[in-house]
Amino acid sequence: MKILVVAILMAAGCYAAESETVIVTLHAKAGAEAELARVIEGHWETARRLKLVQDAPHVTLRGSEDGDKTYFVEIFSWRDAGIPDAAPAEIRVIWDAMNALVEAREGKAGLDFRTVSVVSGAR
Repeated sequence: MKILVVAILMAAGCYAAESETVIVTLHAKAGAEAELARVIEGHWETARRLKLVQDAPHVTLRGSEDGDKTYFVEIFSWRDAGIPDAAPAEIRVIWDAMNALVEAREGKAGLDFRTVSVVSGAR
């Protein structure tokens, strides 16, 4: 019986969900910069509380283009690559708030999620 339990646990580990590292770019609407920064912070706190993301890597950067247009870049890893497609309602509400605070870019409205690979040991 113990061998069967160990075999089942090992098989489950082989099929464990793979994490997904993403980079999210958010171009703030004029005047919405501070609110967007607050919502981004709340998104991370909520995602961690719900155990949807890995603790590391996580980076949020703030920059500007054309001297006055603020954008944010956030890099983090979903615990499971399927989470964004089946995000809990609490996260979708935050995404709606983010979308209301960002400009449309390149014909796309709202958030720009891109999957990236983490390269460790790069020189």
